[in-house]
Amino acid sequence: MNKINELSYEIKIRNTLYFEAAIGLSGNNFLLLFQVLKFILGQRTRLTDLPISLLALIHILMLVVMSLVASDIFMPGKRWSDSTCKTVIFLYRFFRSLSLCATSLLSILQAITLSPRNSCLGKFKHISPYHMLGCLFVLSIFYTSLSSPLIAYVTATPNLTSPGFTYITQYCCLLPMHYSFWHTFYILFTLRDVIFVGLMAISSTYMVTFLYRHKKQSQFLHSTNHSPTSSPEHRATQTILCLMSFFVVMYTLDSVISYFLYPSKDPIFYFIVIFLCHNYATVSPFLVLSTEKQIIHIFKCHGRTVDI
Repeated sequence: MNKINELSYEIKIRNTLYFEAAIGLSGNNFLLLFQVLKFILGQRTRLTDLPISLLALIHILMLVVMSLVASDIFMPGKRWSDSTCKTVIFLYRFFRSLSLCATSLLSILQAITLSPRNSCLGKFKHISPYHMLGCLFVLSIFYTSLSSPLIAYVTATPNLTSPGFTYITQYCCLLPMHYSFWHTFYILFTLRDVIFVGLMAISSTYMVTFLYRHKKQSQFLHSTNHSPTSSPEHRATQTILCLMSFFVVMYTLDSVISYFLYPSKDPIFYFIVIFLCHNYATVSPFLVLSTEKQIIHIFKCHGRTVDI
């Protein structure tokens, strides 16, 4: 009876994660479609449109891989091979790194968008989208290169359990490694993440300061009815600030829980970590879409185009 209850419990956990993934996939697919239609219909694009589209695509792939990991943790089926474990875990880490890099890049680009033309950041206002893709590619390579050696320690779980193995999923684990080696990895991971989160914090502080000064100037020169806070640029900035804040909160909770509870064989631990890790990927498209007032107009225009 206990095994039946435990199986039912794990099914509920898995289905909850699948539900989170389904919501996130729906939101990110809709956001990506919206950005593609804006480009097709020739709508005015912003410097941040390409990073937002990339972020939506990254989150789609990230949530798909998360579903694979969740299925092997809570409802294992066919045993995974070494190559499958290495591939899935690498993609899991890779898309998480891309999400952080793209979010950091998005924050910096929005700060560039707000900056005056005669400022240091204003010189980058006419940056090419191809340069942004190249920058994201370089950042992702730098980010993943630090954790790539760790993939060599990922292997399929052996038939005989050993206390030296650290289990990642039901059929994937980490080979034993020296404490100093693992400690070095942990320090590198922390420094790497601090760099990107620090860039987000700096750019977000700049945007908050700029909005505050701009609001003060507008209140002095005009009435509050003519405040520019409703402009597309300011709405986009407020949305990105919400994204940054939400990302930092989720990242901090994930780091704290992982540090104090890892390693653990309790299913609820894996559920909390996976749920928190992918909350940002699930919620972010809805935050972006909530401030896009062109959605109905663009889809109406697309519908007319299809009819013609």
